[in-house]
Amino acid sequence: MKIEWNKKYTTIAIYSFLVIVASIIFYSVVQNFRGFSDYTSKVLTLLTPFIYGFVIAYILNPILRILDGKILPCITKGQMKPKHRRALSVLLTYMVAALLLMVFFSFVIPEIISSLTGIVTKFPEYVNSAEQWISNMLDTIESWGIDDAQKMMQTLLLSFDEWLEKGYQIIKDSLPKILNITKQFADGIMNIILGLIISVYLLMSKERFFAQLKKALYALLPAKAVERSIYIAHKSHVTFSGFINGKLLDSLIIGIMCFVGMSLLKMPNVMLISVIVGVTNVIPYFGPFIGAIPGALIILLTDPVKTIWFLIFILALQQFDGNILGPKILGETTGISAFWVIFAIVVFSGLLGVLGMFIGVPLFAVIYTLVREFIDARLEKKGLTINTAEYASEKHKIEF
Repeated sequence: MKIEWNKKYTTIAIYSFLVIVASIIFYSVVQNFRGFSDYTSKVLTLLTPFIYGFVIAYILNPILRILDGKILPCITKGQMKPKHRRALSVLLTYMVAALLLMVFFSFVIPEIISSLTGIVTKFPEYVNSAEQWISNMLDTIESWGIDDAQKMMQTLLLSFDEWLEKGYQIIKDSLPKILNITKQFADGIMNIILGLIISVYLLMSKERFFAQLKKALYALLPAKAVERSIYIAHKSHVTFSGFINGKLLDSLIIGIMCFVGMSLLKMPNVMLISVIVGVTNVIPYFGPFIGAIPGALIILLTDPVKTIWFLIFILALQQFDGNILGPKILGETTGISAFWVIFAIVVFSGLLGVLGMFIGVPLFAVIYTLVREFIDARLEKKGLTINTAEYASEKHKIEF
């Protein structure tokens, strides 16, 4: 007996079956979330060297493009074979990166170690100086005729001693974890070494890898979906690379300006604090203030009065960076307003921790751009304008 298939009901049956299967899979994942999470964590651990390799290759790729696309063809006048030129370009890329790291470690790291050693060695002196400064300040307050200055001084000193005791207890409790941290550090070094090796292969054959991925996508997905995926990947690359490169340059300049300014103001531990301010400046808006907190605490141990000048200097530096230097370097890299920048930092830092503070802005910029393009396309399809100002009411016009 021949079965007569009804196309309508067959389609409904297939979709129902797929929904049931998806529901079963979702239920299984929820029921075994701990096991699923452990398995995912294990997979990510195994892929860590490849993630490092991709990140290293992505960071070094701009240098490689300059060497392989401009400098070496100009020097060799096109006589070198592409494969040999690429190999030489990769070698020179890692040599340039190693040279930059050597300069950093030669000049910056010794100064940082010296500052940290000095802080640890002179910590008791700093404590005595701070207590003496508080005592002198309260004596001055008492001389002005303010009552209960002695009681205030005792309360402050007691609080200061409690703070030091808590700090000592935290350090003491952290000592058993040093062995575990050392093991993680050794594993991290091994992953970085493997990542370096993997990054060499990625840079050597990046065009082939991209072509293979594109080939696989066209084999598995409709052409329209592949083109959309490629567009999203390209948009993400432009946004991420523009933001990261611009922010790194911006942070380098801010770090140098912080070093020069603190040196002119004759503040202590200049190199250590400048590096902290420069590194945290990669985080938009909040970065300089985050870097100012440990810097202010370090200066407070040495000279409490200079702490105030340091905070004023950091505030001025942040205003210069936020209003002049940052916009000049980054331009319209992200294409989102200050409100959405703060929104991205808060949300993604909550989801991804410290990593979210660094990548949250470019990641949200990509999402924002795709959503905006989708909305504009829908409006154009309906024959409506995409100008946002046109949707404001007469009483509440957009004037800037």
